[in-house]
Amino acid sequence: MIPFTLFLFTGLVACNLPAKSGITPTLSVTQAYQTIAVRLTQSVGLITPTQTAPNQVTTTPLPTVTPKSIPTQLPVTLTATAICDRAAGGADIDVTIPDETQLLPGQSFTKVWRLTNTGTCTWTNSYAVVWFSGEKLGAPVSVNLSGSVAPGQTVDLGVDMVAPQEAGSYKSYWKLRNASNVLFGIGPNGSASFWVWIVVVQPTTLTPTPTVSATLSPTLTPTTPIKAIGPATLNLGDALDLDTNTVNGSGADLSYQLNNLMHSLDPISSAAMTVVGSAQPSLTTCQSVTLSADPVVVDTVPVGTYLCYRTDGALPGWLQITGFDAITGILNLQIYTWAIP
Repeated sequence: MIPFTLFLFTGLVACNLPAKSGITPTLSVTQAYQTIAVRLTQSVGLITPTQTAPNQVTTTPLPTVTPKSIPTQLPVTLTATAICDRAAGGADIDVTIPDETQLLPGQSFTKVWRLTNTGTCTWTNSYAVVWFSGEKLGAPVSVNLSGSVAPGQTVDLGVDMVAPQEAGSYKSYWKLRNASNVLFGIGPNGSASFWVWIVVVQPTTLTPTPTVSATLSPTLTPTTPIKAIGPATLNLGDALDLDTNTVNGSGADLSYQLNNLMHSLDPISSAAMTVVGSAQPSLTTCQSVTLSADPVVVDTVPVGTYLCYRTDGALPGWLQITGFDAITGILNLQIYTWAIP
C-alpha cells in the first residue's frame, strides 16, 4: 500500500509542477498540500472495499408440538396360556372304588380312575400314574400308561392295591408324570391330585349296647358279618365267585358271556339274582326279593344299577355295575356278600 501511495503522491506533485509554457503557478505551498491531502483521501476511498452486510439466515420457527397425555397404566389383555400337560376328571372319575368303599383287611383291589387329557400334548407310554402322598396301600410307586392318549381323549387308569390290616379310613393321593419326570394332575391349573379313599372294616364288628336288667350287665349286639366285599373287573368269558370275590376261580356263581351280540351275566350252579334299582339294597331287601336264574342283559342296565343275588353257598348279597364298555366288553362291578343266609 505504501509504494502505491508514493506513486500517487508523485503523480499529483508532477501535475502541479510549472508547465513548460511558462505559466507561473498561482497556488501556494499550503494550498498544494491541502490539495494533495484531498486527493489522497479520495484515492484511498476508491480502493477501500465496500463492506457488504452478511446474508442474514432466516429461521423458520418449528411447529409447537403438544405432547399427548400418557395413561398412568397401560391396558393389559389377559390371554389364556395353553398348558401342555393337564388332566380332568368328570363325575365318573371313580370307575371303581368310590369314596369310602368298605374293604376287608388285606383285601386286594384295583382302583381305576377315568381321566381326560385336557392339555395340548399327547400322553405316551412314557407317561405314568404315580403315588404322590398319603397311604401307599401296597401299590407300586408308578404305573406307566399302556398306550397314547391324544388331547381331548379319555382313558381309564388302573392301579393294583391292597387294603391295610388295621381297621380305619385310608386315603392315597396320586398324580400323573410326563416323560420329563414332571408331575401334573387335574383341576384348572393341572396341579391337583386325585385319590382313592377306602374304609377297612373287620369281618365282624361288635357294638356294645347297654340294656337295663336286674344285673345291669351289657348286651353285645353283633352287626351282620361280611363274607366278601370289593371291586371286580370282568372280560368276556370270565367267571366270578361271589363268595370270595375271585375271578376265574373255583366255585363260580356268575358267568359273563356274549349272547346274540348282547353282554349278559348268567347265574351258574345254584346262584340266582335280580335287578333292584339305583338305591343300595339292605340285607332284608335282598333276602325278601324274588331271585331268578335268568341272565341279566348288561347292555340294557344303566351303570350304577344294583342287583341282589344269592350265591351257590346260599349267601345273600348285592352287586353294583360301576362301569361298562360296550366296545371292549370290560365290565366293572362292586360286590357285597353277607356271611349269613
